Amino acid sequence: MPQVSLVNVNKIYSGNVQAAFDVNLSIEKREFMVLVGPSGCGKTTILRMIAGLEDISSGRVYIADKIVNDMPPKDRDIAMVFQNYALYPHMTVFENMAFALKLRKYPKEEIMARVNEAAEILGLKNLLERKPKELSGGQRQRVALGRAIVRKPAVFLFDEPLSNLDAKLRVQMRTEIKKLHQRLQATIVYVTHDQTEALTMGDRIVVLKDGLIQQVADPNTLYERPVNKFVASFIGSPPMNFLTGQITRTDKRFYFHNGPFKVKISEAMNGKVAPYENREIIFGIRSEDIYDKLFASEASPDNTVRATCEVIEPMGAEVYLYLRAGDNSFIARVSGNVRPGVNQDLDLVIDMGQAHFFDPETEKAIN
Repeated sequence: MPQVSLVNVNKIYSGNVQAAFDVNLSIEKREFMVLVGPSGCGKTTILRMIAGLEDISSGRVYIADKIVNDMPPKDRDIAMVFQNYALYPHMTVFENMAFALKLRKYPKEEIMARVNEAAEILGLKNLLERKPKELSGGQRQRVALGRAIVRKPAVFLFDEPLSNLDAKLRVQMRTEIKKLHQRLQATIVYVTHDQTEALTMGDRIVVLKDGLIQQVADPNTLYERPVNKFVASFIGSPPMNFLTGQITRTDKRFYFHNGPFKVKISEAMNGKVAPYENREIIFGIRSEDIYDKLFASEASPDNTVRATCEVIEPMGAEVYLYLRAGDNSFIARVSGNVRPGVNQDLDLVIDMGQAHFFDPETEKAIN
């Protein structure tokens, strides 16, 4: 039995605004599940319905094997970590972490043991007597985590907990939360708008758009086999390049053709793109699958295009090249050794074994 299940869950606000459409999702015990998507996609609404902070318009939510639709949040055996920490400013770190246990009338000895255990895990042992105003942002976030840990809940719910931290601290806290999950073997449902967080943290990821689940899969599957153009564009940095063109055939060979951008389609894809011959199709290629011809191992006229480098972004070990071929703009992520000049023409090799194709009407992947 999954730890958390949502069955045909809908959320409709007044004014007939629907925030979640027929959400069906099973989260296994000890799984780290990430809900990701742009602002307004419904991810926080779904989390709040699991927590009991939002009423469900229709459908059922299970925690363990119990329907919790009408159960108040305090009885759902969940603990929530918010974006804004929500610490009591007049209480010490110890008192903040112990507060929920005191409300539940736990014995003092057990409260002390649980708080000390959580403080040890999170590196807060020397901060227990401080007030929140005396802590850094990362320390406050760890206190918020500690307050959830002492509860020992069935499910942890995280609502964009790292959004208020700077970039370096976010990376550090991502690692700490992942280690915490491995140590506690807890079930975690984690909401973020940051696809890098989703890819690095989740066992599985739910990609949402406009209240609809687009795809549920492990990070590698999402990245390598997106089910539609939206998932392909949202997952990955830089985002996947998309070009709209036609499928043409010459001597039984199929090509994707858009002005000067013409590449031969791999034989494995011939049967799948054949119905689009002389029709419009969307071609997708990730930036790391485009190479400078001087550094490519397999280059031929069939997979080489000439493009002009318009902008160069050095990223240390890598360089992002913003390129143009005719009316087509795209990005290549190449080795830091490749440093062309601005407005210089380059011969680029496209790894057609990594190409993606999408139907222009449905935007579904052709695979």
